[in-house]
Amino acid sequence: MRVRQHLLSIFFGVIFLIALALQSVAGLLVTNQENATHGEPALTWVQFVTSSDFVVDVAENWQSEYLQFFLFILATIWLVQKGSPESKQPGEEGVGSDREQLVGRYARADSPAWARAGGWRTWVYSNSLLLTMGTIFLLSWLAQALAGQVVYNQEQSMHGQAPIDLAQYLANPDFWNRTLQNWQSEFLAVGSMVALSIILRQRGSSESKPVGTPHEATSVEG
Repeated sequence: MRVRQHLLSIFFGVIFLIALALQSVAGLLVTNQENATHGEPALTWVQFVTSSDFVVDVAENWQSEYLQFFLFILATIWLVQKGSPESKQPGEEGVGSDREQLVGRYARADSPAWARAGGWRTWVYSNSLLLTMGTIFLLSWLAQALAGQVVYNQEQSMHGQAPIDLAQYLANPDFWNRTLQNWQSEFLAVGSMVALSIILRQRGSSESKPVGTPHEATSVEG
């Protein structure tokens, strides 16, 4: 019964690992095909998944995903979209009162300990989701930058050109091409979800309003 209560997390955890494993195998095959073309030795799976080529491909996707969630969480504090289940009701913008958020002296007996503690601990816990998403984004972005620099310098070396340092790579079009092609797709996906959920429905999904709910209804659970 406990497993059933966590099936949504388990499902996405499993398909994430499957997709990551398949990506590593496909990437290894592509890399070894390129190595064979240039007369270089083939890599083992372990060598490939610990290489900068694999790390940069994974990190550039992770950072864009977590930036998407960071911005969406932040935006939904202050911005509303009438008719979308992804939005608060118009007029409810802001962080809410302590009474509404059940923090400090308004916390319940079963509230998390830091919600009752007050001071900096309650502040940290009150913003813990945003802080965590932002931290993962920054770490993934840094990993992308460091691994991308290595990959770029390897290509520079193959063409007899001088390597560049991290600061130069961060100002390089190659870095921003990798970064922005992911950002634009994430922003489009989130914006589409917010807008399309106003008039479209999916029966039984918590991301959708009930099928018969009027289009202008906002913040309605399915």
